[in-house]
Amino acid sequence: MAAAVTSDLSEQEEGSGLLDRVSPLVLVLSATVSVQFGAALAFTLFDEVGAVGSTFLRLALAAALLLLVRRPKIRGWTASNYRLALAFGLSLGITNMLYYAALSRLPVAVTVTIEFLGPIGVAAAYSRRWLEGLWVLLAAAGVVLITAPWSHNGNLDPVGVALALCAAAGWATYILLAERAGKVFSGRDILTIAMVVATGVAAVPGIIEGGAALLDPRVLAIGLVVAVLSMVIPFTFELEALRRMPARVFGVLMSLEPAVAVVAGLVVLNQHLNLRQLIAIALVVIAGIGVTRSAPAPPPEAAIEG
Repeated sequence: MAAAVTSDLSEQEEGSGLLDRVSPLVLVLSATVSVQFGAALAFTLFDEVGAVGSTFLRLALAAALLLLVRRPKIRGWTASNYRLALAFGLSLGITNMLYYAALSRLPVAVTVTIEFLGPIGVAAAYSRRWLEGLWVLLAAAGVVLITAPWSHNGNLDPVGVALALCAAAGWATYILLAERAGKVFSGRDILTIAMVVATGVAAVPGIIEGGAALLDPRVLAIGLVVAVLSMVIPFTFELEALRRMPARVFGVLMSLEPAVAVVAGLVVLNQHLNLRQLIAIALVVIAGIGVTRSAPAPPPEAAIEG
């Protein structure tokens, strides 16, 4: 989900030292791999602390790391600024909980693919051209194919599918708020504040579900790796890449996320998909690339979440 906000916040950031020497293409691809493998690794904690507990742990550790790097400046904010920051953080927290809840019931690649309807829909809505509507229909066809509602054997968990669709709607809301936030706040400041608010959103249900296991050294260690892989590295790399790469190219690269999720699910969790599901994912990837390339202006989301 990091990519959903970085395209709108990147222009206000300065260079990142050593990252200046790295190709922006390498940075984006590395961020994509990092976030998907982070999500797959988080799945391994579900048996111990639950999906919401894992969400809380990931957000809390990521927020702590961001606060260590830089304290956000909130003096002089107006009431509307506080409301926008709160709404942005709420959308981040709720969407993450929905995503991880879906992930506990569906394969990683399937969850990412369904959730991808959010950014594709927003990009098409901003364009308002018939061609983008066709890309959305292609993406929708891919989601229908991957869920196979006509099948009664080996069908996907319907609750998981519903949660993933809600996460897609949450991601779309998050993208729209990110566009507004990018015009008001410094990039890293609003990301840190949003992460803190999101941690508060997930705190009560996460602590109730995770309980004392959240303090287990092994769980904390894995949670820290997940926070770094799924939040810190993607945000940092994408912010730097977007200083030197057109947002449209960035969006095309981020549209590969469902395909990367296939590899992450296979390598980390041994999740195998059938041919129908792979074709469905390919349709969504093609739709994501198509809507990004054909839009008359860079889409506000530049694509992901997880």
